[in-house]
Amino acid sequence: MARFWSLSLLMAFLIIADQLTKGAIQSSLYYGQTIPVIKGFFSIAYVKNTGAAFGFGANGPDWFRQVFFLGLPVLFCGWIFWLLVKTLKGPFFISLAYALIIAGAIGNLIDRFSLGYVVDFLMFYWKDESNHFPAFNVADSCITIAAGLLIIDFFLQLKAKKAPEDHASDSVSKP
Repeated sequence: MARFWSLSLLMAFLIIADQLTKGAIQSSLYYGQTIPVIKGFFSIAYVKNTGAAFGFGANGPDWFRQVFFLGLPVLFCGWIFWLLVKTLKGPFFISLAYALIIAGAIGNLIDRFSLGYVVDFLMFYWKDESNHFPAFNVADSCITIAAGLLIIDFFLQLKAKKAPEDHASDSVSKP
């Protein structure tokens, strides 16, 4: 139960950090404004993302955007929460991954429900801003880190599954 409360506290902290940073951007910058932090590499920018990752679906019809950017993410959060509870007694980093996904999804859902778009502000680029990676935020970072943890887990599970097979084949091949 301690893990659940620790992860709940982490999720609350990340959601608050996400919303505070987005609020700071909205109150300090005007839409479209960019402030270089590391010339030729990183800027803070006020970007409105009406789509999903990388702006996918931003120009879709309203019904599409409501279903895919409001309805499905709420259901998805419920499913991920169920997975979190189910994995609390397993490896910590799996529970952590699910907690990060929930925190990121809720942070972006708050924007979608209250603003109709997600505020993005971290922009990395090479040499000039026309060559930039899509802007993102704290919530997106949580989801990306979680995806990395789940990929690592996948390969660890694959390796663990393969190890007994390797030992079995070693003992069979030896006379």
